[in-house]
Amino acid sequence: MIDQNTLNEWQRIFIGEVPGAFFIELFFRAIVIYLILVFSMRAMGKRMSSQLSRNELAALVSLAATIGVPLMAPDRGVLPAVIIAITVVSTQRIIARWAFGNQEFERISQGNVSILICDHVIDVKELERTGLSQERLFAELRCNAVLHLGEVDRLYIEANGAFTLIRSEECVNGLSVLPIQDQRFLDACKFDDEQRVCGFCGEMKNNHSNDASCDNCGHKEWTPSMCAEQTSK
Repeated sequence: MIDQNTLNEWQRIFIGEVPGAFFIELFFRAIVIYLILVFSMRAMGKRMSSQLSRNELAALVSLAATIGVPLMAPDRGVLPAVIIAITVVSTQRIIARWAFGNQEFERISQGNVSILICDHVIDVKELERTGLSQERLFAELRCNAVLHLGEVDRLYIEANGAFTLIRSEECVNGLSVLPIQDQRFLDACKFDDEQRVCGFCGEMKNNHSNDASCDNCGHKEWTPSMCAEQTSK
């Protein structure tokens, strides 16, 4: 026979210790909380349905935290959730208006744009400051169908974390961004062994010594540059 204590434990785990009528009440609570979130996000502007800034993300997380207690706790009303939602929305709107009229405050609260690649070469200090790895940067370039740094004039990371790529009008040789695991595709690409570049940042080699350090990043790994025009072998 099934132990009654064991049966009660499973009921407590899956059903909890609330009266059955609460599940009917939960249906109405969920609708109210859903409407609070919808109207709150609508009040905070169209960007809440697009990519979020730091402030907007903080507001969204605050709203998400608001719904937990009044939604699941039978002894808590939904009025506190309404008050918190009004507070969060009002604060977000005030910050947005202040940032609109004060560019310095916008840079402080939202962050600023960073130039990650300039004239086919990675800005290593900016890359480190933004906390990105070389592979993460290369992955973003590959998503934009870029094969090597010679195709890139500028790559910005915006304050909201989005990337903006500006291609070079005249493509030159540059550091490959292709993964070394795809050796089959690499073998089909054309490289210039006479024009070597830094294997980390893409800086062109200015001397013939293989032990020389890169003037831009200090690395000593040199690799053949990928040719501007790619043709299969």
